Amino acid sequence: MSPELISILVLVVVFVIATTRSVNMGALAFAAAFGVGTLVADLDADGIFAGFPGSLFVVLVGVTYLFAIARSNGTTDWLVHAAVRLVRGRVALIPWVMFALTGALTAIGAVSPAAVAIVAPIALSFATRYSISPLLMGTMVVHGAQAGGFSPISIYGSIVNGIVERENLPGSEISLFLASLIANLLIASVLFAVLGGRKLWARGSVPTDGEGDPGAGTGTGTGTGARKGTQPGDTGTGTGTGTSTGKGTESGSGGTAPTAVAVRPDQDTGGTGGTTRLTPPRIATLIALVALVVAVLGFDLDAGLTAVTLAVVLSTAWPEDSRRAVGEIAWSTVLLICGVLTYVGVLEEMGTITWAGEGVGGIGVPLLAAVLLCYIGAIVSAFASSVGIMGALIPLAVPFLAQGEIGAVGMVAALAVSATVVDVSPFSTNGALVLAAAPDVDRDRFFRQLMVYGGIVVAAVPTLAWLVLVVPGFG
Repeated sequence: MSPELISILVLVVVFVIATTRSVNMGALAFAAAFGVGTLVADLDADGIFAGFPGSLFVVLVGVTYLFAIARSNGTTDWLVHAAVRLVRGRVALIPWVMFALTGALTAIGAVSPAAVAIVAPIALSFATRYSISPLLMGTMVVHGAQAGGFSPISIYGSIVNGIVERENLPGSEISLFLASLIANLLIASVLFAVLGGRKLWARGSVPTDGEGDPGAGTGTGTGTGARKGTQPGDTGTGTGTGTSTGKGTESGSGGTAPTAVAVRPDQDTGGTGGTTRLTPPRIATLIALVALVVAVLGFDLDAGLTAVTLAVVLSTAWPEDSRRAVGEIAWSTVLLICGVLTYVGVLEEMGTITWAGEGVGGIGVPLLAAVLLCYIGAIVSAFASSVGIMGALIPLAVPFLAQGEIGAVGMVAALAVSATVVDVSPFSTNGALVLAAAPDVDRDRFFRQLMVYGGIVVAAVPTLAWLVLVVPGFG
């Protein structure tokens, strides 16, 4: 058996173990890099670590550190409640507010599962209160997260654009972002129409509490949820608590996802609906998030170093609010990405990337090879890490793209869309978070709905992405 084939089989084993045993794929990839690099490729430690993505490590740590501070000091709570107040009782707008909110969170640097974990419990609670389809609300949250997931300063966008740059491929950060945004927006529009959106418009507005938060009631709710996942941000088990105030009383319990938004005892509230007030730390954090966007997009500064600097400034000014933030950095995501890309670096050192790319190109039908890569990304990502899949597939496609018959920008965008829209699957972290966050539902039925919908997405989206993004650039 050739060394190249062995290295690819080891990569498959890494994906299988990560999927079936809930072991961090990055840790497995580091072990695989050590084993394959030493025993098969005859590399020393320096050769193995040559593929370690140092700049991407700083981006992942810096951006998630800044967002962890925003979550710790209640800035994200304020953003959630401010967005919810915009609907002023118009039920049909609630799913779109949740879509936009998760999209905004991921676009400014939140890890996709973290954004879903923040918004999903609130979104599904609204769905229960106003008889909105939980499938509609849950999928709107996930597709919203993916809609913003490839902005130039987002985690996914930084990773994919970094891989494209490292592989010396033609790239377009804006094209990648717009491809994901438009694809998820179109899917969300179809879902809204099919899953009861027209009936929601017909219902008009419902009474509000006078402060803009839909619903009137005083209630407390607690919930716990456990899940397994193999994508970034998966933390296993978690608990969420929430309180709200208004007119009337209600109480309930149900499963919620980890890191659910809650009004904590140390948070200031406006006295209505649990809506948080702006405080100096939150104002400063909002300014820091805007500054990050301006610095990266306007002045082309490094996103990671800029985010770390802003996070340090906030931590120095308000150490009490930021003390927990370091522990909330998405270390599992950092480990996953750095491990997978280090292993990909070993594959490059031993010539596996060129060998595999020539094999794909050897099919003789470039468009067929392109659609097969999209389906591989979608199918595997439905059970494993979207980012890990992209980190492996894009380098594998480099020699194939180097032939010039398939446009690199469109192909990378098609791979990115195919590998992320399937995160609605209940076997992925985002799908599992939505499932865990839904209160007062038949979970077995909801699981089946998510599974069927995930299957439809896996079957349809790669072909559509290929037709729209790849075929026009062929030739």
